[in-house]
Formats: sequence, C-alpha cells, structure tokens
Amino acid sequence: MGRRRGIMSERFKEELAKDLGFYDVVQEEGWGGIKARDAGNMVKRAIELAEEHLASEKQSGN
Repeated sequence: MGRRRGIMSERFKEELAKDLGFYDVVQEEGWGGIKARDAGNMVKRAIELAEEHLASEKQSGN
C-alpha cells in the first residue's frame, strides 16, 4: 500500500510548527525529526483551529 497523502498543507504545518516552537527542528531534520509529542500537539492545535472556524461560520450563518 502506498503512502497516504497528507491532509494538511505543507504551509499550514509549517505555521503550526512555528507557533508551537519546533520549526527549527523541522528545518534541520525534516518532519521525521520532530518528537511524537510535538506531532500530537500539532494535530491537536489544527483540530482546535478547525473547530473555531466552524463555530465562527455557524455564528455568521454561513
């Protein structure tokens, strides 16, 4: 089975890594160099942002 295609864009992942403070590791070692905890925090933050976006759309009636 081939590799799954990522759902998050590379740019979005980079922004999350910058916000969470481990972008330097990504630059030096690539995504494989980050800790599992950092990857989990990145997914958690992406979910939080998606939920906030959906809530704001619901409030605005879109």
